[in-house]
Amino acid sequence: MGKKIRVLIIDDSASVRHTLVRVLQEDPEIEVMGVATDPFMAAKKIQEEIPDVITLDVEMPRMDGITFLRKLMSQRPIPVVMCSSLTEAGSETLLQALEAGAVDVILKSKIGAADSLADDAVRIREVVKSASHARLGNMRRATSGLRPGREAPPQKLTADAMLPPPTGRAMAKTTEMVVCVGASTGGTEALREFLEALPANAPGMVIVQHMPEKFTAAFAKRLNGLCEVEVKEAVDGDPVLRGHVLIAPGDKHMLLERQGARYHVSVKQGPLVSRHRPSVDVLFRSAARSAGSNAMGIIMTGMGDDGAKGMLEMHQAGAYTVAQDEATSVVFGMPKEAIAKGGVDRILPLDQIAREVLITQQKF
Repeated sequence: MGKKIRVLIIDDSASVRHTLVRVLQEDPEIEVMGVATDPFMAAKKIQEEIPDVITLDVEMPRMDGITFLRKLMSQRPIPVVMCSSLTEAGSETLLQALEAGAVDVILKSKIGAADSLADDAVRIREVVKSASHARLGNMRRATSGLRPGREAPPQKLTADAMLPPPTGRAMAKTTEMVVCVGASTGGTEALREFLEALPANAPGMVIVQHMPEKFTAAFAKRLNGLCEVEVKEAVDGDPVLRGHVLIAPGDKHMLLERQGARYHVSVKQGPLVSRHRPSVDVLFRSAARSAGSNAMGIIMTGMGDDGAKGMLEMHQAGAYTVAQDEATSVVFGMPKEAIAKGGVDRILPLDQIAREVLITQQKF
């Protein structure tokens, strides 16, 4: 085996430290190099050995996690995954953490809940692995930001677990287009830059960003205050309208559906798909069936292969598909897998994707 991912856990809760150690060390690719109860103890350990990834509690004695994160990023940048509470205040704090350079988030309230650990243990390990691949030089392009097992990983379900059987051909090309976007690690900042570049009359858009429940609402609210387009967390039945952006709620899948010539979203509970909920594959594959050549698919920075199969189906259904390039991706995993499957029409740097959407819109 290759070199293990060395993780330093910083948390004042003994139960959280114990659970994280157990969950992470069940993966043969991960090694917990140490634990610390506060940032001061952590700083001493970092002087002795530099970890590949740090998990960092938000609220701790002597120094809070956000302050420590900012000091760390200014002096010795290391990929950091925040441990945050599932609260409204926690959502705002998480936004601050991602603005300060954190890569992702783990829900602290679920770590101690044994009955929910089956899915969560998988996500915790996935988040840490993803963070270890993050290129911090591509983080924090401006202000704003956000996002986020049982003992053996569950079966890696495909989007078939959520999609109904095909009922016919996708709608013929109309004068309206719908844009479907998928992102994961590094996606909160990538989405901010992308959406800020769009005018108020941009095509209707649906987005899956891998992110915990509750935090998507705060993320959408923050984006709505920064962008000309209207941004909101999706609710089941929401219409897809020009100048509006719908973001899939954390821990729920979002599908694109149509009724006559209009599109709307269906927000559903369901199993993890491609190890995620919401899943990009679920959105993309539903778009292939419902929108066909009326859709444009965009896959951005992120770890793993969620969205690769769905993007191929969109491409085969006549949609125009774009992947973010490696140079501007924090993690070039999801775009790379989509490209490898042959489902990508064009590869572009992040700062050119919004322009490509507008050029494509003119063709409708």
